[in-house]
Amino acid sequence: MPPLVLTLGEPAGIGPDLTLRLWAERKARKLPPFALLASAAFVVARAKALKLDVPVAECSIEEAAGKFDSALPLVAIAAKATAAPGKPDASSAAAARASIDLAVKLVQEGKAAAVVTNPIAKHVMQSGGFSFPGHTEYLAHLSRSPRPVMLIWSEELAVIPITIHMPLRDVPNALTTELIVESARIAARDYRARFGIANPRLAVCGLNPHAGEEGTIGREDIEIVAPAIRTLRNEGIEASGPHPADSLFHEHARKYYDVALGMYHDQVLAPVKALAFDRAVNVTLGLPFVRTSPDHGTAFDLAGSGTANPSSLEAAIKLAAKLSGK
Repeated sequence: MPPLVLTLGEPAGIGPDLTLRLWAERKARKLPPFALLASAAFVVARAKALKLDVPVAECSIEEAAGKFDSALPLVAIAAKATAAPGKPDASSAAAARASIDLAVKLVQEGKAAAVVTNPIAKHVMQSGGFSFPGHTEYLAHLSRSPRPVMLIWSEELAVIPITIHMPLRDVPNALTTELIVESARIAARDYRARFGIANPRLAVCGLNPHAGEEGTIGREDIEIVAPAIRTLRNEGIEASGPHPADSLFHEHARKYYDVALGMYHDQVLAPVKALAFDRAVNVTLGLPFVRTSPDHGTAFDLAGSGTANPSSLEAAIKLAAKLSGK
């Protein structure tokens, strides 16, 4: 099987640190083979700064799996990273983007099993001419996928925000029955195809407190959310709701669904991060390949310190291997 590919992420962030540490602990953590898409000089310098004994092997993607036991396989990218820990520089955006581009190319060619992305800094990327809100939208653009869906997955709870990075005041106008239905269809399809759940159970949150209380606290749940659920059920998708979000995430309630769909970002990301902050994984559904990512940012204040927690990246690697059948 081809290896997983890990992107560089923001070179001044903790992504390179976590990747190096996980390779060093690969046997204890039982990690599958992966290759890092980066320049060798940068990775060697970061390993030295972290005082990690990590030999690197610059190689082709075809050679990576065979080298994984003895060295961290590096597949070179065109852009060279020069950023110091915690200090993004002019190379940051170009190197991070080149690594993503190569990862998508390799997985589309069947040379990589799945893509695991290290975190990027959106403001740094956008200062370098990156016009996308984040990883999800850029990966959809590269793969020509019309509707990417963000899933935040953990053993304890899996959630999907229907609207993502927008001001809360804009959510009611952005929310449509069609958007809910399309996102839920993709979730159901990928849960069947990737997670192996034949009949995934989708719990749909209401937008308003208490799911609107029959229209006394807003009519969006009656006019937008409920029709989406009826459409999904008519298509044979096991969708329930609208559920009051304040009573959907306790231990007993979580037994009755596989994934919760929230109407806005914090409605569902706050519960999953409270339950599994160090273990949650960002998965992009709706792509023609598997993509996972740790559910944290670049943590510039921790970069180069060797103290960043690798648990989320470890979970992302293991989930990518599972979903890709590796």
